[in-house]
Amino acid sequence: MGSLFRGEPMCLAQLFLQSGSAYECLSELNPNVSVFQRKFVNEVKKCEEMERVLGYLVQEIKKADIPLPEGDVAPPAPLLKHILEIQEQLQKLETELREITRNKEKLKRNLLELTEYTCILEVTQRFVRRTAEYESQLHANYEEFPSVENEPSADNNCMHRLGAKLGFVSGLVHVAKVKAFEKMLWRACKGYTILNYEELDECLEDPDTGENTKWFVFLVSYWGEQIDQKVKKICDCYHCHVYPYPSSTEERKAVVDGLDVRIQELRTVLHKTEDYLRQVLCKASESIYTWVIQVKKMKAIYHVLNLCSFDVTNKCLIAEVWCPVADLQNLRHALEEGSRKSGATVSSFMNTIPTTQPPPTLIRTNKFTSGFQNIVDAYGVGTYGEVNPALYTIITFPFLFAVMFGDFGHGLLMFIFALLMILYENHPRLKRSQDEV
Repeated sequence: MGSLFRGEPMCLAQLFLQSGSAYECLSELNPNVSVFQRKFVNEVKKCEEMERVLGYLVQEIKKADIPLPEGDVAPPAPLLKHILEIQEQLQKLETELREITRNKEKLKRNLLELTEYTCILEVTQRFVRRTAEYESQLHANYEEFPSVENEPSADNNCMHRLGAKLGFVSGLVHVAKVKAFEKMLWRACKGYTILNYEELDECLEDPDTGENTKWFVFLVSYWGEQIDQKVKKICDCYHCHVYPYPSSTEERKAVVDGLDVRIQELRTVLHKTEDYLRQVLCKASESIYTWVIQVKKMKAIYHVLNLCSFDVTNKCLIAEVWCPVADLQNLRHALEEGSRKSGATVSSFMNTIPTTQPPPTLIRTNKFTSGFQNIVDAYGVGTYGEVNPALYTIITFPFLFAVMFGDFGHGLLMFIFALLMILYENHPRLKRSQDEV
């Protein structure tokens, strides 16, 4: 209560930290300090790189709908000799995940292409049957023009006489571009093409956006090398997915059978790849919470080390800190413990130095009194040794609130809300809140 009534007695201390034990000493002290960059820039950059890798891992874990476990107790800062091990583990894990993800995306793209090709062959088969009905009209216009159901080489003499051969281009075009695609073919080829198209019953994934989209299957029939080049350029202009068209019924059947086998194999491999990816992510999720906390503490420690200055020998770090008189013994013990963990031959130590500077105000609070102290600090922090009014607001603030809402209904609602906050204070969602209204 004395600490709440007035600020803690403070003193200015000077720390002498050996370079080899400075990291461990500061890890035993307070890691939550302001951010600066001085002599330990490379170490801070390594921590930022590890934070980037951890951010990528968290993103992939959330994308796979894997829960992220959280520990009740924050892990301590890692020892200096363990930092390299953590960095190597994260780099190895990132490389493995990126390789698995890249292979998975490649398999999915190949599977999508084979599925598109299968759909095209199924739909264009109906086009061929429909075109056969107009075969008599084609024969009337072009004499011995070969049937679209037979191979183009069925009548070589006729093709040489016409100076061209029948060609086909099949593929998929986006539903929003099919009308413009049809007009462009008609105008550019001057009507010397036959376009058949039909909408697919199912939606297929767009490889560029990853969204399910409606597609149209088209089959362009033409003859002549110049028309062939024009048709292919137009298909490329409208970002059509073009696939080779079989020239005979037997070839079409062989292609369909081969596609069915390859699709089944790709689905099996893709399923195993996804299972392995999930196993790797589940294993990483077990340690992700510890790694995130440890990297944050490492980065904070190096930022604090950047605040220190070197002595003339560049072997000892010197820092001046404000410390409560009651915690001087704890500070000495922390320096001794850090020196012991680092194995330094010379222990780090501290000295109190006299000063005429006004010390900062430190008022210790708990989870009950911190709310009232925050209300007082919102208006201004008292000077060193000034009486702290937060002790009186514990009584005056609820009283004034009752004056403003002096009825049983509001009081009951406030009581229920406060009771729920107390009962669920350790809930993970409340712990992750940013204190926003």
